[in-house]
Amino acid sequence: LAEERHLPCVFLLPPVPLSFQIIVDDDDSKVWSLYDAGPRSIRCPLIFLPPVSGTADVFFQQILALTGWGYRVIALQYPVYWDHLEFCDGFRKLLDHLQLDKVHLFGASLGGFLAQKFAEYTHKSPRVQSLILCNSFSDTSIFNQTWTANSFWLMPAFMLKKIVLGNFASGPLDPEMADGIDFMVDRLESLGQSELASRLTLNCQNSYVEPHKIRDIPVTIMDVFDQSALSTEAKEEMYKLYPNARRAHLKTGGNFPYLCRSAEVNLYIQIHLLQFHGTRYAAIDPSMVSAEELEVQKISLHTSNEQEEQ
Repeated sequence: LAEERHLPCVFLLPPVPLSFQIIVDDDDSKVWSLYDAGPRSIRCPLIFLPPVSGTADVFFQQILALTGWGYRVIALQYPVYWDHLEFCDGFRKLLDHLQLDKVHLFGASLGGFLAQKFAEYTHKSPRVQSLILCNSFSDTSIFNQTWTANSFWLMPAFMLKKIVLGNFASGPLDPEMADGIDFMVDRLESLGQSELASRLTLNCQNSYVEPHKIRDIPVTIMDVFDQSALSTEAKEEMYKLYPNARRAHLKTGGNFPYLCRSAEVNLYIQIHLLQFHGTRYAAIDPSMVSAEELEVQKISLHTSNEQEEQ
């Protein structure tokens, strides 16, 4: 199978918890597919939102590693939604169905934009405890396709796939990055016309993040220094939008560092979530955290609170 698909075994899906499907809207065609792994006792898990070309299983390396360390993680594949408000309402219903009051969100590209819009949507009754934004953006106008966003639904699947593939890296790549792109191409092929059209519509329809509504949420901005679909200007805009955000820079990794640089990405995720250890918003089983680590975290939280009071 690996030879037939030209993919090494590492990128063939290993045994991960079976995904299941949930319908939360009145329209029974809107099906959320997800992997939910790790201790169910955790009430504030880390949820992964994929890019335009991705499915829930593109985060399998995060699922395997993080659950092995005691974290609860959920990787999602969203249904067909045509506008951001509709998506946010559906996602809120999904969290209600899963009985999750607050969550941490890791969003890749479009997934990161949707994570920010959901945090904005729920700012009066917060549902997002923190954000990790990987190769993401805050304003859809950077793609210069807002004028075509309303016509994607008319385009055949092959044309939509060609648009997405145009943003993939080309030229000489190291083996891990080449394998990652092959894997994402495989995932892209599994998406139907309506799935791709709706995601491209969400990615390109005129919208931007209102930072004043989510300024109190802890944010880590994760991006790469090599070739990706994001321009330098888009990255700079993210830094301006979140001046207090932690920055997780990867020297290489392209559009899909969670696949080809998973060890670095997983480390940055742990560093981000460390600030919540020992609190009700921890995404990790308390028994997996050492007493020394908890004490250090308590001191850090105490110091941070004192500084805020001053």
